[in-house]
Amino acid sequence: MKRQVSELLKVLIVEDEYIIRQGLVHTIDWEALGCRVVGEAANGAAGLELIKQQEPDIVLTDIIMPTLNGLEMIAAANALPGLSFKAILLTSYTEFGYARKALQLGAVDYLLKPVDEEELAKSIKKIQGEQADKALQAQADAGPKEKIILVDWQKYLSESNLRNSYVAQALYRIRDHYDEKISIEALADELAVSASYLSRKFKEATAHTFVELLSKYRIQKAIHLLEKGTYRVYEVSDLTGFNDYKNFCVVFKKYMKRSPKEYIKNIDADG
Repeated sequence: MKRQVSELLKVLIVEDEYIIRQGLVHTIDWEALGCRVVGEAANGAAGLELIKQQEPDIVLTDIIMPTLNGLEMIAAANALPGLSFKAILLTSYTEFGYARKALQLGAVDYLLKPVDEEELAKSIKKIQGEQADKALQAQADAGPKEKIILVDWQKYLSESNLRNSYVAQALYRIRDHYDEKISIEALADELAVSASYLSRKFKEATAHTFVELLSKYRIQKAIHLLEKGTYRVYEVSDLTGFNDYKNFCVVFKKYMKRSPKEYIKNIDADG
């Protein structure tokens, strides 16, 4: 399943070593990671100009570079109004001082060269998860008139996620059996793999734990039932697999920032 170009995160690569930079641009399957490269630069000064021009979602940068180093470039970009990006730092240096400074500047990760594609994928999944959480919060703040989508199956059932058949089975289990009693431990036992392996691969693929994604999808289904107006709150709790009413209310408020009853009141007020 191909992603639309508009859905791909924009990545800018800043690296002074030509061979490494070209390797990052051309050998990594960026589309499979949900990204596209929008520019490359050989030093921090050129990188800063491209950040202004391209407004990337992710800046993948070396630290030790001429003109401006990676940390100076990020600090300068962070000081500019209207820019919002996540930084992933690359370096062959392991001194803690660099890592600490990178974290102070809001870097998502600090990866050693040569870049391990699996580690890079984890960093990008983390960014995608943070963006999804922000979008979810925006939907919750907008109120019940705007359609709430907590779990976008087009995104989660992407080609890259379905490459691991165990992850695919876990995603399908949530989608098709959310109203039943399910757990990753039981599924792992059924698939004859360890629960720790399945949990790790699931989080790498979705940036969420099995329980988090299951809870989000159950709440998405609960919202649909509440908006129908034909079910009581405790009935919606049972119909969406929570069974425990108090737990349902706690999880609902966690994601929607209001209780189920408050949500219903807002629907009535807006109606």
